[in-house]
Amino acid sequence: MQRHPECPAEQTRLLEGPSLVGVAERMYGYSVPRASIEYRIGAASWTDPTLLAAGYYPPECKTAEQRLRFYAAQFDTVEVDSTYYALPSERNAALWSARTPPGFRFNVKAFAWLTLHAAETRALPRSIREQLTPEQLAEPRLAAPSEELRELAFAMFLAALEPLRRAHKLGCLLFQYPPWFTASARNEEELATLHRRCGADPVAVEFRHASWFGKQLDRTLEFLRAHGLIFVSIDTPRGPSIPPPVCTATAEIAYVRFHGRNRQTWFRRTGTAAERFQYFYSEEELRQWADRMQRLEGVRVCYAIFNNCYADYGVRNAATLKALLCPGSSPGPSTQPGPKSAAGFRAQP
Repeated sequence: MQRHPECPAEQTRLLEGPSLVGVAERMYGYSVPRASIEYRIGAASWTDPTLLAAGYYPPECKTAEQRLRFYAAQFDTVEVDSTYYALPSERNAALWSARTPPGFRFNVKAFAWLTLHAAETRALPRSIREQLTPEQLAEPRLAAPSEELRELAFAMFLAALEPLRRAHKLGCLLFQYPPWFTASARNEEELATLHRRCGADPVAVEFRHASWFGKQLDRTLEFLRAHGLIFVSIDTPRGPSIPPPVCTATAEIAYVRFHGRNRQTWFRRTGTAAERFQYFYSEEELRQWADRMQRLEGVRVCYAIFNNCYADYGVRNAATLKALLCPGSSPGPSTQPGPKSAAGFRAQP
């Protein structure tokens, strides 16, 4: 860092810390070079039925293998959300690895039980169903399993991802907690177990209750830093019960998820997830986020994942953000909705 002639050497050394870069710029009126951030941008699915119907894939891409290979030629990361609904298998993880180029990263969403959600009983593997009571088996969705079964689910989830680890293709484990997971000492204890359970795998935490933000935000961020956890920044509709957009990082990895801003469907519990997140971001909205992401400090890698998985909205928006943050990179898909896509839905923020 070049020292400003009016900036004492000792102050220069102190100001090189990432948390003090902005202070240096304000005090001495010059720009401090920031470390280069590696941006990895992609979508939350490559198999959503509405994406297939939108005409994103060429006609010759008819199989799961062909579609993943095509997607991985456009983007260098993806989020696997199917693992929330059912525990992954080692076979599928090996296939994902084999069908993507070196350097590709899979971010994998934690299974429902791991984040205190209910899971569909029929989707549970046999080794777990065999340990359930007849009353539990009769339930369509099963919440609050025994601690032994939950630990087994953790072990099975992590073991299945070993092919991705071996190939250096495992990005982050995404732990998205439910809206009723409020800021409390009990829930902090739950979060504190993640390092023990997940070992060296990077763990990204998404909060969906506003109590973790506002006046609590500094405590939330410090708690995550202290436990080696990654804060997930989110873009959502605006509302009093919805967490606000906060672009920051608690580790060398930053993680941003774009859920869309469709207030009309945000609280709807009917229909598909794609319908709930039906929103097409404008270039200006993404430009604002690109500016925030470029100002992140102390970050080595920044993931940006589009969960507005209606039709081809997610991949088109991902291509736009990629062009903004990574100029000169290999082109992705057209940034406009495809010929079979519904008109870009814009909801009032």
